[in-house]
Amino acid sequence: MQTQEKKSNVRGVSVRQVNFGILLLSVLLYAALLALSFHAAKEYKDMKTATDLYISCQENAALVTAGSDYLTEQVRMFTFTLKPEYMENYFHEIHVDRRRELALEQLSGQAGDTAREYLSRALERSNQLTELEIYAMRLAAEGAGLDGLPQEVEDTELFPGHKRLSEEEKIELARDKVFGEEYQAKKALINDNVYAFIGDVMSTTHNRQGAAMSDLDQAMTTQRIACSLLLLMNIIIFVMIAFLIVKPLKVYIKCIKEDRRMEITGAYEFKYLALTYNDIYELNGVNQVLKQHQAEYDPLTGVLSRSCFEKVKELTRLKPRPIALLLIDTDIAGQVSRRYGYETGDKALKKVGRMLNEHFRASDFPARTDGDQFALIMDEVEPGRQANIVQKLKDINRQLSHPKDGLPPVSIRVGGAFSPEGFTEELYQRANAALNGVKRDGHGGCRFYKEGLELPADQL
Repeated sequence: MQTQEKKSNVRGVSVRQVNFGILLLSVLLYAALLALSFHAAKEYKDMKTATDLYISCQENAALVTAGSDYLTEQVRMFTFTLKPEYMENYFHEIHVDRRRELALEQLSGQAGDTAREYLSRALERSNQLTELEIYAMRLAAEGAGLDGLPQEVEDTELFPGHKRLSEEEKIELARDKVFGEEYQAKKALINDNVYAFIGDVMSTTHNRQGAAMSDLDQAMTTQRIACSLLLLMNIIIFVMIAFLIVKPLKVYIKCIKEDRRMEITGAYEFKYLALTYNDIYELNGVNQVLKQHQAEYDPLTGVLSRSCFEKVKELTRLKPRPIALLLIDTDIAGQVSRRYGYETGDKALKKVGRMLNEHFRASDFPARTDGDQFALIMDEVEPGRQANIVQKLKDINRQLSHPKDGLPPVSIRVGGAFSPEGFTEELYQRANAALNGVKRDGHGGCRFYKEGLELPADQL
C-alpha cells in the first residue's frame, strides 16, 4: 500500500511527454522550413524574372537605338549615293524588320504612365521624322530621275517651290534635310523621349529586381534562423537524453552490479521503474527467505523453526506493512509429557503444529519458538480481522480439547497484537502482555492487546 502511494506520488519530467513535445516541435519546424523553402523558391523565381526583364529591357533599348540609327543611315546613304537599294533597305526596316517598333512594343508592357507618355511623344515625332525622310528621298529620286519608287515615296507630293528646282538643287535640298540641323534636332528630341521611356522602364524593372532580392534575402535569413532552432532543438534533445536517460541508466547498472536497491533518479518513467524494481528486489528477498523457510521447518511440528522465524521478523521490518503477531502457549510440557510420556507429548506438539498450518493461510508464518510454545505472524492483516482470528483459535482449541485420535486433551493460551508497520519490539511486548493476561486467568483463552483497557481473555 505504501509502495503504491509512493508510485502515485512520483514526480519528474516524463520522457513520453517530452517525446511528444519534441515530435510536435520537429513537425512545426519542418513545416516552417518547407514553407520557407517554397517561399524562397518563389522569391528566387521572381528575382530571376525581374533580372530577365531587366536584361530584356537593355536588349530592347539597344534595338530601338540600332533601328533608329539604321533608318538614318539608309536615308542618308540614299540621298548621298542615289542608289535605290538604300531606299529599299529603309522601307524593309520600316515594314518588315520593324526592330524599333517591336522593341518599343515589348518595353511598353513594363511601362508605367510616365513612360507611356514618353513613348507616345517619341512615336509621334518619329512619324513626323519619317515623313521628312520620305520627302527627302522623293526630292533625291526626282533629282536623280529614278522611277519604280516605293509607294510611300511615289505618293509623296513635292511643294510647288521645290518642283521648280533643278535636279542638282533637289538633290542638294534632300541632303540638307537629312544632314541639316533641323533633322538632327528632331532626331535628338525623338531619342531623348525614347531614352526617357527606356530609363523609366529599366528603373521600374530594377526596382522589381531589388524588391525580389530583398524578399529572397529575408526568406533565406528566416530559413537560417529555423535551421539554427533545429540545431538548438537537437542540442536540447542530446542534453535531455544524457541527463534523463543515459545518466539514470548508468546509475541503475551500478546498482544492479552492486546488488542493491536502485536510486530514484531520472525521468518520471525511470523513477517509476526504479520503484518497481525495488519492489521486485524486496519481493525476491522475501521469496528467497520463503525458499529457505521450506528448508527450515521444525522437524517435529512442521512449522518454522525459531531461527527462520527471526528472519521473517526481520523481513517485516524492512518493508513495513500491517501484520498480526500471535504468541501461543500450550500445556503439553506440564500436562501431557510428564503424565503420558515424551512420545505422547511430541505427538501432541505435532498435532498443534499441523492444526496451525491447516487453520491459517499459506502466507502466514507459524513457528515453534521454544518447547511447547508457538508464535504466528499473519501478513497483511488489520484489526478488523480479529474476530475471524479468534474463531480460528476457538476451532483449534475445541479440536485439541476434545480429541478423537486417542491423544490426551490439550489447551492453548494465545496473546495477540496488531501493528500497521511490520514487526517491532513494541508489537512483541504487547502480544506478550496479552498472553500474560490470559495466563493469569488460569485457563485456555485468547486476548488481543488494547492499550489502556484490561479485557478478560476470550474463552476458547
